[in-house]
Formats: sequence, C-alpha cells, structure tokens
Amino acid sequence: MSGRLLRLTCTTAAATAAAIFAATSAPAPVMAAPAPAPDPRKQSERSDHSKRSARSTASLLTDLQRLYRKTEQATETYNATAEKLRKQRTEVARLDAALARARASLHDSRGAAGRLARQQYQNTTDISPYVRLLLARDPQHALDQGHVIGLLARERAEAVGRLTGTERKADELAHKARKALDAQLALAERQKKDRDTVKKRLKKVEELLASLTAAQLTALAEFERTDTAKAQRAFMASGALAKEDHKPSSEANRAIRYARKQLGKPYKWGAEGPKAYDCSGLTSEAWAHAGTPIPRTSQEQWARLDRIPLTKLRPGDLVIYFPDATHVALYVGKGKVIQAPRPGEKIKVSPIASNPVLGAVRPETRPDVRRKAKR
Repeated sequence: MSGRLLRLTCTTAAATAAAIFAATSAPAPVMAAPAPAPDPRKQSERSDHSKRSARSTASLLTDLQRLYRKTEQATETYNATAEKLRKQRTEVARLDAALARARASLHDSRGAAGRLARQQYQNTTDISPYVRLLLARDPQHALDQGHVIGLLARERAEAVGRLTGTERKADELAHKARKALDAQLALAERQKKDRDTVKKRLKKVEELLASLTAAQLTALAEFERTDTAKAQRAFMASGALAKEDHKPSSEANRAIRYARKQLGKPYKWGAEGPKAYDCSGLTSEAWAHAGTPIPRTSQEQWARLDRIPLTKLRPGDLVIYFPDATHVALYVGKGKVIQAPRPGEKIKVSPIASNPVLGAVRPETRPDVRRKAKR
C-alpha cells in the first residue's frame, strides 16, 4: 500500500472513529424538571417580614402621635397660663389705678381735715360765722345754738370718717396690688417653664422625624391616611351624627367663614393669628370674629361652653378631642372639621374622626359664658 493511500486510509478511519465516538459520547437529551413547590417556611418568613414592617410603621405612628399629643397638652397648659397672666396684668393695672385714685382722695381728705383743725383752732374763715352766732345776744340765735354745735360736730365727724375710710381703702388696695403683682410674677415664671416644656417636647418630635428615612416618612403618611379613613368610615357608620346637618346660626356661619379664610396658614403653638394659629387659637378667634368671645383653651371651651350630643351637632359647633380635651376643631358639616392639626402642618379641612372624639360644645347658647369670657 502506497504511503499516500495509507495516509488516506488512516485519515478515513480516524474520521469514522471520531464520528462514532461523537455519536456514542454525546449527552442524551435532558427532560425539563418540574418547578419546585413553594416552600411554606419561606412564604411564612415573607409574611412575618411584611407584618413586622407594618407593625414598625404602626409603632412609629403611635410614637409620633403620642409625642404630638404631649406637645399639644403642654401647649394648652402654656395657653392657659398665658391667659391667666393676661388677666392678672389687667387686674394689676386696675388695682394700681384704683390705688392712685385712693391716694389722691386720701391727700384731699387729709387736707380737708387739716383745714378744719386750723379753722377750729384759729376761729377764723368758714367756721367763724358759726362761732359769732353762738356769741350773739339775739335770743333766736341762742335757741339755734344746739343746731349749730351739732352741725359743727357732724362736719368734724364726716371729715374724720372720710379720712379714716380713705386710709383704710388705700391700705387695702395697696395690699391687694402687692398680692396681684406677686401673682403676676409667679404666673410669668410658670409661663416660662410651660414654654420650655413645649420646646422640649417639640424637640423630641423633630428628633424622631429626623431619624426617619424618606421611605419611612412616606409609609408613615400613607399608614396614617389609611388609619384615619378607616376611623372615619366607622364613625360615620355608627350613627353618631344625624343623617342631615342641622342648620347653623348666623354667628356660626360667620365663625366658619373666618376659619375658611385661614386655610393653608401654619400651625404654631401659642398662636392666635393672624399669620398662624394653634388649635384653640383658631376656634377662639373664629368665634370672637363672629361676635361671641369664648375661652382661649380647648379645656376651658370644653368646661365652660354648653355641651351638646353629637346627634345635635351643627356647623359652627366645636368638636373636642382626647379624654383630657387637649384638641379642638370647628365643625363645618358633612362629617368634616376645620382644624389647626399639629406642628409642621397647615390649617385644613379634615375628617371629624381624625382624632378620638370626646364630645362637642356650642358657643353661642350661653350669654353668661360670653360675659365671663369678656371679663
């Protein structure tokens, strides 16, 4: 066999062998394996994680609401102290003015008493005619002697009485003025402490908010919105409100118009407008502009205004929140209120059940309350 043929035979044999090897060594087709069944443990873990996230958001909202409520409690305490201080300053000014008048009257009384004493001693000026009458030889004048003596005695007694009474009054007023000033200084010190308490609680709110991520803040807002919507549906379904709104009074309409004009303005603790308000600052100013002054704080509004059942609620009434009456809003009808909600938010229309409802009061039904509020 020639070398060329040998090479060709070897090449052919090698090719055949390679073909056979390839055919025999190629992997057999693999059948697709069925998808694995869901692992119940992993599903449970995912569910638990979701629940933990929900609980975390709920916990954050609870903490935030608790801090907001404590801040509002401190704000209303501050407002009450500020109102007492304002009244005390008015009282101090009134007593100071009365004391000044009493001292002027005392000066006049002392002057009159001094003149009377000098006239008696010198037997001159206004008293001398009486003395001359006593010395006259005319019988009729002699008969009038007792009358003249009595007249002089009464005049002296009145002068001494006026002097004594004025001195006593001046002393009493001076004592009251000192006590009133002491009370004013004590209230001013308490107001400072109340203000510091509000600032500390606001700082805690700010620290909590600053610690949250943008995603947490978004989740928090959505959770609160959902929670409020759920509470509102339950409240409206409970039949707590009448099916139709009762007709408001003309005063109530004026209060509502005023409150609507404040929509979008910021909440600011202790503020009574016109640029910012806290919750009771808004309601008290709204009714003051309606011609009915009411107490400044939500707690005083709850304590002193006429309470009404929610079924009697009508636009313009005040809705009071939380067991200790630390929040208030103005009802505008159809299950909605206008409120200054909390620090960082603006005055807005909200569902009536955005906070736990304590009850409702009506400002315009008690003239005695209006008179007290004016004082």
